[in-house]
Amino acid sequence: MILLQQLATSDTTAVGGDGEGVLFFFELLLKGGFWLVPLVILWGMAIYIFFERLRNLNRASKTPFEFMEKIKNLVANGDVNGAKLLCSQTDSPIAKMIEKGIHRIGSPLKTIEASIENVGKIEVYKLEKNLSLLATISGAAPMIGFLGTVSGMIQAFIAIAQEEGSVSPKLLSTGIYEAMVTTAAGLVVGIIAYLGYNYLVSKVQKAIHYMEYTSIDFIDLLQEPQ
Repeated sequence: MILLQQLATSDTTAVGGDGEGVLFFFELLLKGGFWLVPLVILWGMAIYIFFERLRNLNRASKTPFEFMEKIKNLVANGDVNGAKLLCSQTDSPIAKMIEKGIHRIGSPLKTIEASIENVGKIEVYKLEKNLSLLATISGAAPMIGFLGTVSGMIQAFIAIAQEEGSVSPKLLSTGIYEAMVTTAAGLVVGIIAYLGYNYLVSKVQKAIHYMEYTSIDFIDLLQEPQ
């Protein structure tokens, strides 16, 4: 603790000499050493995956509210081709499921249900694409940060062992900075990736429930007396 206090005092004095009084964030990151490289890569991957999935999930959930009403009216009036055309013009997982069911009209009800379920599984797989990778990043980033901490502290203790006489805080600054900065960076990346993952999972679950409700509604439509 005394060593860290001495180091903090030395760094504050050195930084305050230029009249600014604070160490710029970018300069602080440069002190993190090699272990910040994989963390920056994971950060970029997490941001890309989150916004790419968010865009696709928002697009997939934009099924017009009146879509099923139009489908019901077309099927009830015997206009199967019109229902197929409406589904093909609507880009959403629900439309693809209903379109598959319409193509199977005339088959046993179990066959129609199985066809819709198979298409639904494919669409759910598309919705969940790369979510497991985002979850991996949320767990791996803090571990890499802690590994950087261990590496930095090892460097600090090696410097202490090699130093003869009194230990200069300036000599240990590289190892201490690497230890602290990589820990903070790893936790920041991990927390953001974890929050993003859970938010996307909640949107996927909401989309799945809506898909299940719509498919049941369509099956009920086929069971109604014509």
